[in-house]
Amino acid sequence: MLKIINGKILTPSPLPKDFGVLIEEDRIKQVAPISKLPSNVPVIDAMGNWVIPGLIDIHIHGSSGADTMDHDLDAYITLSRFLASKGVTSFLPTTVTASNQEILAVIEKTRRYQQQITGARLLGLHLEGPYLQAQYRGAQIESHLRAAQPEEYLPWLKTGVVKLMTVAPEIDGVMDLIRTGISMGVKFAIGHSNASYETVLKAVDQGLNQSTHTFNAMPPLHHREPGVLGAVLTDDRIYAQVIADGVHLHPAIVKLLFRMKGVGKTVLITDAMRATGMPDGRYQLGEQPVTVEDGIVRTDSGALGGSTLILNDALRNSAVFTGLAWQDLLPSATSVPAESLNLKDEIGVIQPGSFADIVIMDEQLSPHLTLISGKIAYKGSDY
Repeated sequence: MLKIINGKILTPSPLPKDFGVLIEEDRIKQVAPISKLPSNVPVIDAMGNWVIPGLIDIHIHGSSGADTMDHDLDAYITLSRFLASKGVTSFLPTTVTASNQEILAVIEKTRRYQQQITGARLLGLHLEGPYLQAQYRGAQIESHLRAAQPEEYLPWLKTGVVKLMTVAPEIDGVMDLIRTGISMGVKFAIGHSNASYETVLKAVDQGLNQSTHTFNAMPPLHHREPGVLGAVLTDDRIYAQVIADGVHLHPAIVKLLFRMKGVGKTVLITDAMRATGMPDGRYQLGEQPVTVEDGIVRTDSGALGGSTLILNDALRNSAVFTGLAWQDLLPSATSVPAESLNLKDEIGVIQPGSFADIVIMDEQLSPHLTLISGKIAYKGSDY
């Protein structure tokens, strides 16, 4: 057993100052007044800092020089350790559009690595493509875009590794894919799409429940043809992913999105790529070369190619953009992404029975200690 005391606990709602957290093995056993917790167990002193649920990034391509599409397991080890040092305790490594052979290789690598966790928990895989609309491909390679064929995607889904897919529902075969995938426990997000409002609602009726990097790689909102954005902003069944770096979206649009969807339906993501935590320069995003200048990632054609954002920075930015306290926005980086993946009560919260994924952070959202499944995955100099 282990207990955390002397912290300001967010569950993500705040608890009185005299509360502590008791951990047994990989789960939270008790959240209660410190006086009611066992006295003869090891103690972590939060030293007056915030004690929050671990952050969850469900759309991230890479960081610290590593990328989901890299062939070796070391890339995942590098990525998961980097994320743990930033307070992220669970993530979905995200692919770019690629050949069937490449996607199968990443799925197999992910399957093997899930048993070798050394940092942030790898929840599974997010396939961004390859069933996307060429017109709104963004940084995706056009030659890899294609219609959805069961003989290709069924082997992916049967592995159980794929947890989320970004698709364009107007592409041939995608509606059938959504129906099949939902029956196998896969979640779907609309992205890189030019679907009509009516097509989006049909996809949601089939089970699609998210929007990938909302506003980006989709048509702008039109008052007579509401399209993808009209559906995302008005249908309460849809969780809206958002990149709050001040580059992909103007701060006022981030504020608008939180007002329209509410914290409970907004999911902060990074869409980070391998240059995150690295100096400016030339990098690869999948097969595509990109340039990072002042932390902004662009392809040679000028399209944005992911970000160098970190999730705690996204939370901090969102507080500035919206005028809300980061504590009130915290669910959008913890319990809401968990809920969007049907992992409610397992991760993203501090409550009895949930995984002991806990971060001790200061008021500036800098991590001091990260616990994943009750074990220390990162500790700062003061620990």
